[in-house]
Amino acid sequence: MTDILIRDADTILTMDDARRELAGADILIRGGVIAAVGQGLDAPGAQVIPARGAVVTPGLVNTHHHLYQTLTRAVPGGQDALLFGWLRSLYPIWARFGPEEMHVSALVGLAELALSGCTLTSDHLYLYPNGARLDDTIAAAQEIGLRFHATRGAMSIGESAGGLPPDALVESERAILEDSIRVVDSFHDAHEGAMVRVGLAPCSPFSVSRDLMRDAALLARDKGVMLHTHLAENDEDVAYSLARFGCRPGQYAEDLGWTGEDVWHAHCVKLDPTEIDLFARSRTGVAHCPCSNCRLGSGIAPVRAMRDAGVKVGLGVDGSASNDAGNLVLEARQAMLLQRVARGADAMSAREALEIATRGGADVLGRSDCGRIAAGKRADIAVWDISGIESAGSWDPAALLLAGPVRVRDLFVEGRQVVAGGQVRTLDLGRVIAHQNRLVRRLVETA
Repeated sequence: MTDILIRDADTILTMDDARRELAGADILIRGGVIAAVGQGLDAPGAQVIPARGAVVTPGLVNTHHHLYQTLTRAVPGGQDALLFGWLRSLYPIWARFGPEEMHVSALVGLAELALSGCTLTSDHLYLYPNGARLDDTIAAAQEIGLRFHATRGAMSIGESAGGLPPDALVESERAILEDSIRVVDSFHDAHEGAMVRVGLAPCSPFSVSRDLMRDAALLARDKGVMLHTHLAENDEDVAYSLARFGCRPGQYAEDLGWTGEDVWHAHCVKLDPTEIDLFARSRTGVAHCPCSNCRLGSGIAPVRAMRDAGVKVGLGVDGSASNDAGNLVLEARQAMLLQRVARGADAMSAREALEIATRGGADVLGRSDCGRIAAGKRADIAVWDISGIESAGSWDPAALLLAGPVRVRDLFVEGRQVVAGGQVRTLDLGRVIAHQNRLVRRLVETA
């Protein structure tokens, strides 16, 4: 692999341990790893990427997504519903998916993330209709070249047993655990620099049994993989937990082994101070999804309180059926703005929100090898062009979330260039989008 030298960046926001910001500096990439960071680096024979007029950041990290949902943006009937009603309107559509829909929707969603500066993403796939498998989305990530933390989700309680999903979309708990073992054994790479990791992710406390939650936690610890689920997303979610389990969501999670540094929960909009303290003490992570929380009317997550207490917080774009977009830099801006709405203009700075989107998300996913620009870390790097209209007149171009581009110029993952000049270079995106739109027309026609 040829060395790469990113040369003479206006600013490098390193997100290293000292949170250094370097002016007129370079980054040397060698063998998929950052070899050096500083001014005046020399690397004979290296491919040079000019970065004058650019801000360079670590690649952004997405800690919660449902990639299959890029086929169901802006679906009538779910556009103005709260969480439970929104799910009921979409389950019948998702039940008609198969391997082709899962693979193509993942390609589109991953490309959208890449163009927004994302180098590492998780995905929560919890339904497997018509022969679909987790393998379909892993193949898409390998094709486009993003670092991928796939999670084997599951639903086991259908409508007839008091759950939300249709019975046709649930699986037996034995089959869920058997396939969880298969995908971990087939794909999970625990080594530093891994391109694919696998976690276990029962969908939510209202779609699986207490036994499955407990068994998944035991299996994950036995296999050395992480755990993920939805938790305390809105008032309906909390009311369900109180009525069904006699406790709040945080207590339910703790009772079943779902706290710890190997666990991260999505949303957590309704965590109370006791639950925030529990997550801080146990090093449990949170995937904050501000745009989806707004779209579904779930509320504003107490991110300021979480951060102040020491909770690990990353960002998630969530699925495109509840966000309608998968742009991670816009998600970071939304996170900053919502905390200011809730707590005042000084509640969160642009730099703190960017830290949550990079280093913060990497820490939530257990990837201290990512999310920062420092020698020895993985070469996952985003180059942002600040010569355009979005940054024109900015006194602080490094404050990207206040006045900066929302599409990356160049993106490197493990030292491989995935985006160049604002275009995805690892797949024919026009062809993939056309394929996606054909699948959508077919779904609409058979609705």
